[in-house]
Amino acid sequence: MMADFDPTKMAEEFAKIASQYQVPGLDPKAVLDTQRKNLDALSAANKAAFEGMQSVAKKQAELLQTAMDEAAGAVKELAVSETPQDAAAKQAELFKGAYEAALKNMKQLADMVSKSNDQATKVINKRFSESLDEIKDQVLKTK
Repeated sequence: MMADFDPTKMAEEFAKIASQYQVPGLDPKAVLDTQRKNLDALSAANKAAFEGMQSVAKKQAELLQTAMDEAAGAVKELAVSETPQDAAAKQAELFKGAYEAALKNMKQLADMVSKSNDQATKVINKRFSESLDEIKDQVLKTK
């Protein structure tokens, strides 16, 4: 169903309908232009969100690779422990480092998601404000 969605065709259909039903003071071209701008803003917001999620996925892959490399190093470190006490101390040290890294990584990912959401939201908010100004201007022209 979404494959059939074509904003250009939708705009053309709207223009046909608007021309059939002439509403006094309504400029169909202005309304059509407003809707085109709305669709452009929605597209830009979706692009920003998608790019943000791509960045997050890439970062997650990097973090996973780093974690795997560190785990391999930890196994080697533990294998050369001379006593069980030495192994336990190394395990505690490794666990602490892994825990701190996990917290840092979670914050980093959360910040990336937040930034992506902010970018997408700013596009929509800006367009919404502009759209309200355009509607106000159209209403004032009809006086």
